[in-house]
Amino acid sequence: MPERHTLSTANVQLSYLRWNHPQEPLLLLHGMADHGLVWSALGEYLGSDYDIIAPDMRGHGDSSKPENDYSFESAIADLENLMDSVGWSSAHIVAHSWSGKLATIWATQNPQRIKSLVLVDPIFIWKIPSIFKLTFPLLYRVLPFLQGMGPFSSYEAAEAKAKTSNQYQDWTDLQQKVFAGGIEQKSDGSYGSKFTIAARDRIFEEVMRVPGLTTPIYIPTLFIQPEKGVNRLEWQLKPYKTYLKHLEISQVPGNHWAFLTKPEIFNQTVKNFLQQNHS
Repeated sequence: MPERHTLSTANVQLSYLRWNHPQEPLLLLHGMADHGLVWSALGEYLGSDYDIIAPDMRGHGDSSKPENDYSFESAIADLENLMDSVGWSSAHIVAHSWSGKLATIWATQNPQRIKSLVLVDPIFIWKIPSIFKLTFPLLYRVLPFLQGMGPFSSYEAAEAKAKTSNQYQDWTDLQQKVFAGGIEQKSDGSYGSKFTIAARDRIFEEVMRVPGLTTPIYIPTLFIQPEKGVNRLEWQLKPYKTYLKHLEISQVPGNHWAFLTKPEIFNQTVKNFLQQNHS
């Protein structure tokens, strides 16, 4: 079982889970509105073979929630500080959704920190035209994983909403555990996500502003393409095929959260890739 730790820096407190074994370093990065517990099944599956850390990114879970600073630069600095604090010079990276874009920016800036990349159904890889910002209020209302932010009148109401979402569609023990770890009671008595509105708004703005792939990346990379994920068309895969020079693409069952909805095949797919690229 993982232990929870906290890294305190001058700017942020970063909460993280660690499956601590003296093995190969593996860093697991969750997507927007999630938290480190989404990697519970993968961490347990690989825990005897890797030294695994799954942080709650700033604005998420039990980590600090600043009002303004959600730049990719700050998120990458958080991760490098975390790696330095545990003595990692480099690590394998598994990154989902929004953090998939973060990982490609990191790989462009500091490729020496990354042994290999697993991109799990990444989103918004290009710079997005500024006119798209006008659609943000609509996205906030219709994206299922943001609808779960609340507020809700009770824990039961929040849970009932969660059960209608794609990521918790089967309400397995794993999914219940992840949901419970991301919800909290607010000061007014209502319930809502630990993910904050400030983080939501600033991350969307940053995703729009910064392109994810700009130069070739030669790090071994696995693109995991869930059959019901967001990357289903060739034009969506084209930038990854263009810039990621050592790219494999693996199709797996499940949706955007395949590690929660079809964890067995997902975990085996990640393990096979990591074994091929073990240093």
